[in-house]
Amino acid sequence: MRIHRLEISAFGPFAGTERIDFDRLGAHGLFLLNGATGAGKTSVLDAICFALYGSVPGARQDGKRLRSDHAVPAAEPRVICEFSARGRRFEVSRSPAWDKPSARGKNGFTAQQANTLLRERVDGAWVERSGRNDEAGAEITAVLGMDREQFTRVVMLPQGDFAAFLRSKASDRLELLQQLFGTERFEAVEQELARKAQEARAEVTSLNDKLAVLLAQAESEAAMLDMDPTSPRPEDADALLEWLHGSAESAAARLLAESEVAEQSRAALARQLEDEAARAARQLKLAAAEGRRADAAAAAPAHRQSLAQLDQHRKAEVLGGQLRAVETAEAAEALAAGAMEKAFDLLRTAARKDPELAHVDPGHIDIPATLLGLRSLRAVIEARLPDEDRLTDVLARATRLQQTRDKLRAEELSTAAVVTALRAELAALAAGIQPLESLASEAQLRAKEAAAAEELVDVVRRHRSAVSLCTGAEERHRRARGEYLDLRQGWLDLREERLANAAAELAAQLTPGGSCPVCGSAEHPAPAPAASVALSIAEAERTAQERCEAAEKALAAIEGELQAARQEVAVLAGQGGDADPAEARQEAAAAKDRASETGRAVAELAAGRARKEQLEEEIQSAEAAQAAAASGARETQSTMVEVQEQADSLEAALGELRAGHPNLTRRADAVTATTALLEQAQEAQMLAEQSQSRTVEARRQLQEALPAAGFESAQAARDVLLPAAGAARLEKEIRARQDENARIDELFASEDLVLAMQEVETRGPVREDELEAVRSDAAAAEKAARGVAVAAGLAANSARTLTRISAEYAELAAAGREPREQAELLAAVSDAARGAGDNNYRMSLNSYVLAARLEQVAVAASERLVGMSDGRYVLQHTDAKAARGAKSGLGLEVVDQWTGQRRDTATLSGGESFMASLALALGLADVVQQESGGVDIETLFVDEGFGSLDEQALEQVMDALEGLRAGGRMVGLVSHVGEMKQRINTQLQVIKGRNGSTLRISDELPAA
Repeated sequence: MRIHRLEISAFGPFAGTERIDFDRLGAHGLFLLNGATGAGKTSVLDAICFALYGSVPGARQDGKRLRSDHAVPAAEPRVICEFSARGRRFEVSRSPAWDKPSARGKNGFTAQQANTLLRERVDGAWVERSGRNDEAGAEITAVLGMDREQFTRVVMLPQGDFAAFLRSKASDRLELLQQLFGTERFEAVEQELARKAQEARAEVTSLNDKLAVLLAQAESEAAMLDMDPTSPRPEDADALLEWLHGSAESAAARLLAESEVAEQSRAALARQLEDEAARAARQLKLAAAEGRRADAAAAAPAHRQSLAQLDQHRKAEVLGGQLRAVETAEAAEALAAGAMEKAFDLLRTAARKDPELAHVDPGHIDIPATLLGLRSLRAVIEARLPDEDRLTDVLARATRLQQTRDKLRAEELSTAAVVTALRAELAALAAGIQPLESLASEAQLRAKEAAAAEELVDVVRRHRSAVSLCTGAEERHRRARGEYLDLRQGWLDLREERLANAAAELAAQLTPGGSCPVCGSAEHPAPAPAASVALSIAEAERTAQERCEAAEKALAAIEGELQAARQEVAVLAGQGGDADPAEARQEAAAAKDRASETGRAVAELAAGRARKEQLEEEIQSAEAAQAAAASGARETQSTMVEVQEQADSLEAALGELRAGHPNLTRRADAVTATTALLEQAQEAQMLAEQSQSRTVEARRQLQEALPAAGFESAQAARDVLLPAAGAARLEKEIRARQDENARIDELFASEDLVLAMQEVETRGPVREDELEAVRSDAAAAEKAARGVAVAAGLAANSARTLTRISAEYAELAAAGREPREQAELLAAVSDAARGAGDNNYRMSLNSYVLAARLEQVAVAASERLVGMSDGRYVLQHTDAKAARGAKSGLGLEVVDQWTGQRRDTATLSGGESFMASLALALGLADVVQQESGGVDIETLFVDEGFGSLDEQALEQVMDALEGLRAGGRMVGLVSHVGEMKQRINTQLQVIKGRNGSTLRISDELPAA
């Protein structure tokens, strides 16, 4: 993997666009990345990491904004990196999320999302591969064979981190090595083994629980049986089940025999109880029958009297029809005579008052002849009734026609006047519309001009106010920025001065025989002279730093105000806010007047056009109404003449038939009423004569039937005749008594009563105490038999249940042997994999794999360290057991080949630690490179730490780094040590300034 070009825009401390040609730097193989503290050396490495992976290393990703605070507000932050790997050349361009100034955004900004573009050089042309952040990152990771963490450990060698790694505990080394070598899969194997072991243990526990449940069920079944408590109880589960099953079968057989004996005793007593109960029931039935026979004998006299009364009633009942016929005929005759008299009284009164009967004598009325004449007259009148209705309709129509004619004539005159007035108004209106049309056509344009002019006045006012605020904010920002930069420069100057006196500060802390905090030596041959002003410089630096930080906060607040003010001015200027205020107000007033004038013209024109259309419609309607009224009046007059002639003809024909009545209907009603009186009198006379004849016939028939029935008179027959309900009740009582006598005779002839009478004569009556004693004995025998049968059934069921439980227990025990063996095996393997059990080194599978990797790293690092330490030191992996049972396998020690002694890496001096950690970083990079698929790493960066080396050690380290250039590899050293600047000609310089940092490549020879 080789980096060719890097372009940084508005990123980190770089306000503008900085371009780095790594091919130019790589031509010399070794180059120096230097600059003042805080200039941005680390930001260059951050830019490379961000371009490739979309994030920066470690905590800097969370605690740092990627966009430069020095850049102009509209500048887009972006990093472009061109690199090659595995024979392919790529260009990746990334931009982080940032806030872009916008007039329409919230608070004047619009959030811009992070974006990525990945291109590949194919046949001399760039071909786009992906425009998505995740897809581009995945493809770059696949090409490089490393994720971000591995890249920062392999390409950007963090010497400081590996110095800590050199002195760290095994658990801390485990975390770093696992990140680099990706051994999570071995942890997954450990977890999977633990999970399978747990599942196997759970399965065995479940089997044991099921066996325990079966054994408890067997003991519960056996506990319900009356078993011999003195019998020895086996301890083994299989033997115990067999013993319980045999005991249950023995108990079941014994209880079955007892049940059969009890059942025989119960059956004998039940038969005895049944015989005694039947005899007692028969005797009770006999006593009840004798009581019923005594009651029947006592009721015999009343029964005979009822029979005689019913016989007399039935004889009189034969004459019932004739008696009722006479009574009915006499009543009908009296009613008919009364009705006839009333009808003739009404007829005589009508003859004296009714004009229709004026020719009849009230004392001698010939009803048939008079009826015939009236019926003929009514027929003639009814035949002419339709002519009278027609006359009424004709007269009503004539009246309506006259009213219609008068109304139509008046309407014709009024509509003629309306038409004349409407035509005059229409002519005047048409003359006034024409000048309004030309003026109204400009209304919409004038309204828009007025609104725009009014809005411009407001925008001009707001623009002047915003310009004033912006001017004040710019002046405050200029003063605050100058003050902040002066304070910052003063603080940095004091810091440089304090760092220059750092050796004197450390020398002041040295004590005879004490270790040097830099090199660890107990000898101090030439300590730096103490500076008298060191303490005052440190105090002045702290004060300057506090003042600088306060000024920076104030500057940030003013920058926010200035940004908002500039945004407001730009937005208002884009809307025309920089126009002259007086001209804007004058133009707004004139536009408003023009809009008002055209608005009034539009309203008047619309009203005039609407009225014109309305007048035209009204004129058309009025002319049509006038013509229709004239035509209707003429037609109505013609119809009136014809209708009047019809009315005169009908009136002449119907006048004689009315006979003084208002109309023929009234004459017909009068004739109908008189006819009804005559018909009523005639019908009443006929009914009276018929009733008299029926009464005479009914009396004759009754006198002829009395002697045959045995009665002397009709009254005698009426005296013995009973009401229908009374006769029915008497007959029912007689029939009930006869039925009771018959049932009593049947009872005494039945087999049970005959046997009961014989038993009373031979054995005497049944005693209740004897019957109760037999019943008690039978109940006790039945209860005892039922209890023994239930016990026998339970015992047999328990024996069957124990047979089933024994079979299930044997089957489940056989099925559990293999899971138990599997669980023991998995538990042993899982314990060994996680460093427990028989694993004496307490080393997990993951640690074991990493120990092998660490051993490879130590070998590779020793190759570098031997050259750096003049052949004295090598690093060696150790798997010695840790103290107090701690986990082992990731130990690291240094071997002094001059003395042959081994010692802990924590005992190395400062310079020795730097060389060892640098060798460890380079060795780890080689091993990780091989693990990641053998990608050739042609670009390396080595972090700070060279200042702790003496001249000879520095020379040896530089020789080792020179060796890294083999095969065209490019190595960048990050340092601000002055001697490094003299030794390395090719440099990438980071230059710090008040407006941000810049980059410069220097590949000239140093001055003599």
